Amino acid sequence: MQSDDNCIDDVARRASRGGRAAFSTLSLSPTSETQQASDYGALLLAIAGHDLRQPLQAIQSAHELLGLGIRTKSELCLLRSGQHAIDRLTAQLDQLLAALRLRNSEGVKPTPLHLMHLLQQVAHENEFETLKKGIRLNVVPSSVSIQSDSLLFGAVLRNLVRNAVKYTDAGGRILVGCRRAGDTVRIEIYDTGIGISVDEMPRIFDLFSCVGSRSGDSHGVGLHIARQATKILGHRLELTTAPSRGSRFCIVAKRA
Repeated sequence: MQSDDNCIDDVARRASRGGRAAFSTLSLSPTSETQQASDYGALLLAIAGHDLRQPLQAIQSAHELLGLGIRTKSELCLLRSGQHAIDRLTAQLDQLLAALRLRNSEGVKPTPLHLMHLLQQVAHENEFETLKKGIRLNVVPSSVSIQSDSLLFGAVLRNLVRNAVKYTDAGGRILVGCRRAGDTVRIEIYDTGIGISVDEMPRIFDLFSCVGSRSGDSHGVGLHIARQATKILGHRLELTTAPSRGSRFCIVAKRA
């Protein structure tokens, strides 16, 4: 059985074959502890305003479609997706309230976070959208854990996967997996989407900056949340991309 690292390496080698466009890489370092404290409250509000809107939209869409006629197998799938969104919304609201109560006294305290459950959860949350677009989303099984915060890291992962779904066309592929690198873990999201040009890369994580021509997160909030959360967590965020050849977002975190 292939290890996590070998599975990711195989996909990376296949992705690099063919085509003439050169890949560009951007690496973003974590912020200082002083800046972490000032960013934390603003980030929680951004998560509440942006991330929690997505499950509500999924619920609305699912129930509207199911109300049109007799429930088929696909409609039942939509109903399950809606229930999952309700559960996620409830859990995130509870986590946000707890985090706000702790903000002044403790702030962010990284704890061991087992990744596989979260990876599967995020894949399940995007199931409806990937099926609708005809995209394959695969998660490489992994047993690794990292030192992180489940709320903030979950926001990072959700926004990066959602971004990959948004910018990948029908027939495309998204792969999410982990690889060990010494005392760190690299959580990688590959996509075969439209990629990002060199000119657009410096502002891809800016708030209210919309790159490319796709609709959806028209205010550029999702990637900004991912960037700010990784800074607060002390993780590193990397981007490797090329126009028309896809992108790879990578979160580098300390291994638990």
